[in-house]
Amino acid sequence: MSVIRNTLKTAAILFAAALFCFWLQQFGAADAQVSLVFVVAILCIARLTDGYFYGIAASIVVVFGVNYVFTYPYFELDFTLTGYPLTFVTLLAVSVSVSMLTSRVKEQEAIRLEAEREKMRGNLLRAVSHDIRTPLTSIVGAASGIIENHQVLTEEQTLELVEDIRQEAQWLIRIVENLLSVTRINGESARINKQEELAEEIVSSAVLKTEKRYPGVGITVELPDTMLLVPMDGILIEQVLVNLLENSIQHGKTTSQIMIRVKQETDRAVFEVEDNGQGIREDVLPKIFDGGRQTKEGEGSDSGRNMGIGLSVCMSIVKAHKGDMKAENIGGSGARMTFWLPMEKEQTDGH
Repeated sequence: MSVIRNTLKTAAILFAAALFCFWLQQFGAADAQVSLVFVVAILCIARLTDGYFYGIAASIVVVFGVNYVFTYPYFELDFTLTGYPLTFVTLLAVSVSVSMLTSRVKEQEAIRLEAEREKMRGNLLRAVSHDIRTPLTSIVGAASGIIENHQVLTEEQTLELVEDIRQEAQWLIRIVENLLSVTRINGESARINKQEELAEEIVSSAVLKTEKRYPGVGITVELPDTMLLVPMDGILIEQVLVNLLENSIQHGKTTSQIMIRVKQETDRAVFEVEDNGQGIREDVLPKIFDGGRQTKEGEGSDSGRNMGIGLSVCMSIVKAHKGDMKAENIGGSGARMTFWLPMEKEQTDGH
């Protein structure tokens, strides 16, 4: 499928360049401009196709095609006229060089992106190793306490230990869900399954899940007056919202109210999660989405839970949707997490 797609792109660009040159010929002698037009076409082919082959193959086709169609005597191959051999050798050299240079730039960009993904995976693994070990230690400790002291523990004390086990198990489930999302997004053949989803339904589902887990926190939703359909993977965006809500509650410390706003700004849908908690330390803001350990001052390395994992996953999901995300403190107290998604649905090639 990739070969067919690249071949069609190459043919379409060359065909468009040829039509443009035929149009130029209506205004008089255009032979001098033809070579420049096709060099630009080669540049586009090299930029929009994969590897070196299509750009170089198009370069060879252009050299013979320009000589045959657009150089006097027309519709004859003739490299013997004065200056023509040098002209076409130069055209071939320039076209091949441009094709190879553009392909090299794309390879370097791919290497850079892969390095960023590896860095994110490394940060996640380091953070996850801690965040898995800590709740497991608590679960083992609580379970051992019940088993070894069941005869002396009161019913209230036993239930308290069981509740600790339940909460730590739920936290482990959330970590596993986030890791599965990262695996899905970063897989080589992974694709985001975008469908037009009603923003209100996705937000409502995330709010319901959060309210069941944290019934003491008030969550208010502000939606646009008209129905807002957004191209997205509904399951992943719902997880983003759940992560942001949980982050506001767990790391805002004093959070009692959360506001979710959804709005459309020109060609993008904007989601805001704003809380009235303690806000985010200024030194944490620049690196809040990198997946590293982010603890409060004075906390030990084994205390608390890491907000970096959930927020790093959020950023990965939003980036996979061709959107972006930011965090900021708001006046007085509290923090605001904002992410936006493009309103136009991407065209896929059938995968």
